[in-house]
Amino acid sequence: MAEARATFGPVVLLGLAGSGFAAVAGHKAMLSIPEATVTAAGGLAPSMAERSVEFPLAGALALVALAAWGVLLVTRGVVRRVAAGLALLAAAGILVVVVVGGFVQDQDAAGDLATRLGLNLEAVDVERSGWLWVALVCSLVALVAAGAAVRLVPAWPAMGSRYDAPTGAAAAGAAASAGQDPAEQSNLDLWKSLDEGHDPTGDPTGDPTGDPTGDPTGDPTDDPTGG
Repeated sequence: MAEARATFGPVVLLGLAGSGFAAVAGHKAMLSIPEATVTAAGGLAPSMAERSVEFPLAGALALVALAAWGVLLVTRGVVRRVAAGLALLAAAGILVVVVVGGFVQDQDAAGDLATRLGLNLEAVDVERSGWLWVALVCSLVALVAAGAAVRLVPAWPAMGSRYDAPTGAAAAGAAASAGQDPAEQSNLDLWKSLDEGHDPTGDPTGDPTGDPTGDPTGDPTDDPTGG
């Protein structure tokens, strides 16, 4: 149990780092046509953005993984386990996008780039940028970290209940421990309700015929608010 608890910090840091760098890499040039290939085919020297392709889906999945790690940090129980599972699925998705886009369908992407640049090439050379390798490595790191989280999360320490918002008697106890008079806290709540547009002197039953300030006995000759 103690060994599992000790893995909390390292695994979470790996998950956050892997997902974070993958999110950045997903919005960088992954594949590109060499500038020399474009000029040799008679095209004008394009900018890097014009002759490259990004994998925004990988970046979006990385953001999902980051959000899942954030939820995992501040929750406990079933919600925490679901967040770990979501981080695992998102990391697996990043890896699939990078492998398929960068190594399986790379020639298709290069052909689309050539068409966009107005080039008529039978075979298109394609370059894999350093960001593609960053995304590949980071997706693997995020996948391993999320897999470890799914397995170890039941034994990890959770945020204590002392961080929950106090309610009812707990709120009164918190006010007392802070040296605040409960009556003063009640007055503050009254002013807050007034700021929100609530009338504390109104009839709580909502009956427009009732007078909450009138005589509760119904005797018109005995009105505690009258003269």
